[in-house]
Amino acid sequence: MSFDNVCKLLAEKYPFDFAKWLLPQAPKTIKVLKTELSIEPIRADFVTFLQTENRILHIEFQTNPQSKPPIPFRELDYSVRLIRTYQVPVTQVVIFLQETNDPIVFTE
Repeated sequence: MSFDNVCKLLAEKYPFDFAKWLLPQAPKTIKVLKTELSIEPIRADFVTFLQTENRILHIEFQTNPQSKPPIPFRELDYSVRLIRTYQVPVTQVVIFLQETNDPIVFTE
């Protein structure tokens, strides 16, 4: 099993711990959402969606900073789909699993 598979498994098995780590406030409730959104699925290394009481935490695990479509485009697309579907704010975090100096990894 590759390490991005392991990260997805961990995020889905321990969603509260990931949300507590990545969000400014610890959620009271959390639910793992399906990773496929309507329309056409976007291909990413591994994606996890966690729903708290008032937001979606979108965690994406990446092994390579370069992808097609580019990561910023994918993040925008996911954000729009999630907001349209769940009508709550979305916090997105991309976790790069290999060391790199690529400028994309320093984008906020």
